[in-house]
Amino acid sequence: MIVAFSVTPLGVGEDVGEYVADAVRIVRESGLPNRTDAMFTSIEGEWDEVMDVVKRAVAAVEARAPRVSLVLKADIRPGVTDGLNSKVETVERYLGERAEG
Repeated sequence: MIVAFSVTPLGVGEDVGEYVADAVRIVRESGLPNRTDAMFTSIEGEWDEVMDVVKRAVAAVEARAPRVSLVLKADIRPGVTDGLNSKVETVERYLGERAEG
């Protein structure tokens, strides 16, 4: 499964990068495949392990902020591995075919 999530501290002002970095650090230290962009962090693995990492990432932000917002989207597709890369590669392949044809 792939989970894309965004954890945002509330009540700490506009500069939240330091808080978000705490959450991303938890994800990266998990050892699970992951990717962070400007809006979300995506993580891939089995249900229990992914949800545990999300829970710990939220807790890291919650430890320093009076309120936390969590947005989460999951792609639950048993038997699929390396979805973080293969899904993007498929789209890129179609984009390349369109440019050539």
